[in-house]
Amino acid sequence: MISIIICCRTQIISNDLSDNIKKTVGCEYELIVIDNSENTYSIFEAYNLGIDKSTGDYLCFIHDDILIHTIGWGNTIEGVFKNDNQVGLIGVAGAKLKTKMPSPWWNCPEDQKVICIIQHHADKKEEKMISGFDNDALVEVVVIDGIFMAMRKDEHVLFDTTLKGFHNYDLNISFEYKKRGYKVVVTNQVIIEHYSTGNINAQWVKSTYKIHKKYKNSLPLKNESSTIKKGTEIANAINFIEESVKFKKFNIAYLIWWKLFCLYPNIKYHIKFWRNVLNRKRC
Repeated sequence: MISIIICCRTQIISNDLSDNIKKTVGCEYELIVIDNSENTYSIFEAYNLGIDKSTGDYLCFIHDDILIHTIGWGNTIEGVFKNDNQVGLIGVAGAKLKTKMPSPWWNCPEDQKVICIIQHHADKKEEKMISGFDNDALVEVVVIDGIFMAMRKDEHVLFDTTLKGFHNYDLNISFEYKKRGYKVVVTNQVIIEHYSTGNINAQWVKSTYKIHKKYKNSLPLKNESSTIKKGTEIANAINFIEESVKFKKFNIAYLIWWKLFCLYPNIKYHIKFWRNVLNRKRC
């Protein structure tokens, strides 16, 4: 049985979503909705509460603003887990590498991304995003996106409630499954339609810095066939520094700049960084 867990921004999920799950899942399931309408829980706390309430062998965490197009997707998920005991985590989007420098999972070369989502953008445009599969229905990655996360239940794997807020729970659980030797995979056999986009803000900067500090001894991560190039690490560091400065998280910006400087002292960005900081502080 699959335990479907939703952290809901309202007291109950929409009828459209509950009906969609009922019509498409195709297997025995239980629906666990965590009412977070009053912002009582962080996403980490809410999801752990869902795990505590669950009775299924497999867990599936989904956003409350999606619809699932695939009929029988629950059977597909159960089949993946039963066919390979080493698979611990299944998503519909992810990456084959994760840099040591702080970044969202998608900040990597295009050929390292594996995605199967119908995404609605802020401008109301709809995009069918499918890439990275070749002829394979499953592709091994090192981190997945949190829009849809199916997990093999393991009493030793939980979300880290010392990480607050609503960002990076997907990195957290991906790293935990990898740490315990499980495979993390992305499938193109479950089609999700997602009606919103994530946002990068000051809370995201703080959360991203904290989670990369927590897993500093485990990063970088990559598949055997992947290579993390110097340029990718530098680009991710610079992007994160710029976001930190943008949201006036100057202490975090300094710390990541210093790490970048120690690793790559000869890049031209260092002068630009200090000019940017000084200009921001004058504003």
